[in-house]
Amino acid sequence: MAPPDNRPWQPDVTVATVVVDGGRLLCVEERSNGQLVFNQPAGHLEPGESLEQAALRETLEETGWEVRLTAFIGAYQWQAPATVDGDAGIHYLRFAFAAVPVRHYPERSLDAGIVRAQWLAPDELAAARDRHRSPLVWQAVADFLGGRRYPLALASRLA
Repeated sequence: MAPPDNRPWQPDVTVATVVVDGGRLLCVEERSNGQLVFNQPAGHLEPGESLEQAALRETLEETGWEVRLTAFIGAYQWQAPATVDGDAGIHYLRFAFAAVPVRHYPERSLDAGIVRAQWLAPDELAAARDRHRSPLVWQAVADFLGGRRYPLALASRLA
């Protein structure tokens, strides 16, 4: 369905990074719509960025961790629920990457809204499903844990 002002429909393009070290996942605890929720390091693609550049930037900005991307996990779509005032929910197109940590910058300030970055075991993250920012948080992790990996070159061809 086209937006009410007849502009072409455009989803919000986002990236997310599933960073794994020693079996634990790097997660962010952040404020969203007045709630404290869990997410991967994630955010919007900016003009002129590749998907990979956005994933690296967002991970550093939200966690203080420099990472190395190792694989493309997949592309996901999700429409957020409509808001209380009746606005249609935002439609997201998310590109998820696997990564490993390279270097931590603990003195770095984290993005606004980020309460903290923390390492969680997969079962800890799964147990907190009611606090996930969206269903895409667990879907990307489940796909990663299930062995879903594609060459990074695939994602660079999508941009």
